[in-house]
Amino acid sequence: MNSLKKTVITIALLLSVVVSNAQIKNVKTATVKIFGNCDICKASIEKAGNLKKVASVDWNKDTKMATITYDAKKTNEDEILKRIALVGYDNPKFLAPEDAYNKLSDCCLYDRELKTAVKTDMETLPNHSEHDIHSDITDKKQKTASPLKPIFDNYFLLKDALVKTDAEMASMKAKDLLTAISTLKMEDLKMEEHMVWMKMMKELTNDIKNISETQDIKRQRDLFKSVTQNTYELMKVSKSETPTYYQYCPMQDAYWLSKDNAVKNPYYGSMMLSCGKTVETIK
Repeated sequence: MNSLKKTVITIALLLSVVVSNAQIKNVKTATVKIFGNCDICKASIEKAGNLKKVASVDWNKDTKMATITYDAKKTNEDEILKRIALVGYDNPKFLAPEDAYNKLSDCCLYDRELKTAVKTDMETLPNHSEHDIHSDITDKKQKTASPLKPIFDNYFLLKDALVKTDAEMASMKAKDLLTAISTLKMEDLKMEEHMVWMKMMKELTNDIKNISETQDIKRQRDLFKSVTQNTYELMKVSKSETPTYYQYCPMQDAYWLSKDNAVKNPYYGSMMLSCGKTVETIK
């Protein structure tokens, strides 16, 4: 009887996987090792990796291998593995953050072979002076711009058009912002950026699209409130080379972001240009 029950459960699980995969379009499959120990790990890994009709993860606790099936037009292997690492599980592409690993249940605390390997490799590097190390880091920072920078830059241009009460220009700048969003490579984002981006991407894109499709300045300004809130959340987790000022309009109970500490209100333009104040400096 127990054997029959196990067989029924196995068939049910297989059918659920088949149904799930059938809903995913543009299917691409990858097999990747993900470190973990038990059924709790399995549940956590699969929950973090799964996205309805977009991605499905099936992890085997004995082999530590995961079969990842995903819609290649909507996501990629790196995005899925990044989400899994963020909840505490190392894989060949991403190491879990220390605090995420430490929050795992005792039975889930696997040996961090990949982290040990990385540390060992670092220890075998040739010795460098402190000045050399600092120079290398500085050079890398100068050469590597944040993948979110085009989005922030176009946000500021949209804001400037609203300050000028130029609805036609605002529509054009919103289209440029949409282009910046569509060309963003999500695999280049840091884990924190990626998690915020996945939560607000749909709403942000929809609001900007609506701004681009109207030349009603009031409508554009109303939509800009939500655009600002989502851009602010992104900017908080992204390190910027220069400070950004988070400013507040009490008349609209709304915020905007500016590269300049001087207040230039995008919700009123010349009518009440200096209405508002800086409430936070993001560095």
